[in-house]
Amino acid sequence: MTDGCTSPLHIAIIGSGSAAFAAALRAAEAGARVTLVEADERIGGTCVNVGCVPSKIMIRAADTAWRINHHPFPGIRAQPPVIDRPVLLAQQQEAVAMLRKAKYENILAAHPEITLVHGRARFIDPQRLQITLHEGGEQTLTFDRCLVATGSRPQIPDIPGLAQTPFWTSTEALQADQVPQQLVVLGGSAVALELAQAWARLGSQVTLLARSTLLSREDPDIGLALANYLRREGLDIRLHCVPRAISHGPDGFRLALDDGELRAEQLLVATGRHPDTDALGLENAGVRTNAQGAIAVDERLQTSVPNIYAAGDCADLPQYVYVAAAAGTRAAINMTGGEACLDLRTMPAVVFTDPAVATAGLDGRQARAQGIAVTTRTLSLAEVPRAQANFETDGFIKLVAREKDGVLLGAQILAPAAGEMIQTAVLAIHAGLTVDAIGEQLFPYLTMVEGIRLCAQTFRKDVSQLSCCAG
Repeated sequence: MTDGCTSPLHIAIIGSGSAAFAAALRAAEAGARVTLVEADERIGGTCVNVGCVPSKIMIRAADTAWRINHHPFPGIRAQPPVIDRPVLLAQQQEAVAMLRKAKYENILAAHPEITLVHGRARFIDPQRLQITLHEGGEQTLTFDRCLVATGSRPQIPDIPGLAQTPFWTSTEALQADQVPQQLVVLGGSAVALELAQAWARLGSQVTLLARSTLLSREDPDIGLALANYLRREGLDIRLHCVPRAISHGPDGFRLALDDGELRAEQLLVATGRHPDTDALGLENAGVRTNAQGAIAVDERLQTSVPNIYAAGDCADLPQYVYVAAAAGTRAAINMTGGEACLDLRTMPAVVFTDPAVATAGLDGRQARAQGIAVTTRTLSLAEVPRAQANFETDGFIKLVAREKDGVLLGAQILAPAAGEMIQTAVLAIHAGLTVDAIGEQLFPYLTMVEGIRLCAQTFRKDVSQLSCCAG
């Protein structure tokens, strides 16, 4: 594609993570010239470097260690595991480096039409960026279109004394080479829960302090049940608990609580993430943000300035890497003359605890808030044959259907395989299937996903009275 039929359209992309790379590749396919501006020495953004990838490797390692002596089969006995955290960390970081090279560095090298500039970008006006280069000096970059994809950073609560302590964020927690004897985790959402359980399974004595409930934005039944399961594992879960002050000394961290003092060797702050937009000079270009600093975008990923787009965690979008990548792709299509919208109505979400949490569509509260009359059914995993065979019946499946016609509107799953199960519900919601239609489908017997069919059948039947794999 050309602008004015004389030269290729020039698209500047600030960032080099999932949204940025997806956009760069699609824009290059459309014939645009692309300049990526990355403030970090590494490319790839949060997910591959300090987020999704290393966290899932760590969680898997912790799960393996835990299951050696915490499985449901009394005929299998083993010695307690010996945790060599430096070796685990080296393996984790090697995998991160390999994936970054394969999915970012090598791909960039294969696309000469995409230029990478290492430096910090700031808007001069709606057509120009001022880049402070890593190697020194400055560069002015003029563009036809621009995509802001700068991601987010850990959000630090305003607790007296906290800023003066050597606390961990998720970045430091994933890169620590020793297992702390006592770990306090501040937060009650996905990152806090995933890392709290992982460190506990590696040997830390973990106390988690949540401002409200666990996963407070989800169906309340999920947070209540998950809190009980984590407590049973040995984590100290304290709800509606915010430290009044925090200090650090030779004996570690001290947290002043309403009911006394809590001490720990290490403190992890995982209280959410903040859009990384403060230093971009968005006001110089007229780009509007919301109260949290996230860039306001429409369904085409366009900002308040027609030639400037935004995608990923820096925009007012759900903070998931697959949303970022999808948004980046669609933004590129629109920047190069196409037409694409981001539809989040059936967006899946997964929290990688054990049991895991997976959701899609609307829960009962959300549906009723929109004025939709719904009916719900909840199936305990104790009614799912595969869960019975695994001796892992903690959790449930909940389906939300429109009352007037039984069309599936949402699903909430708390189960060991929830992340693998949820896409079946996503496709059913997207296709507008009724719970009756789902209940009539063939699902392979002795799989966890069969639980979705069984839960759908509970709208009409008592599945506890059915024979094995009955239709």
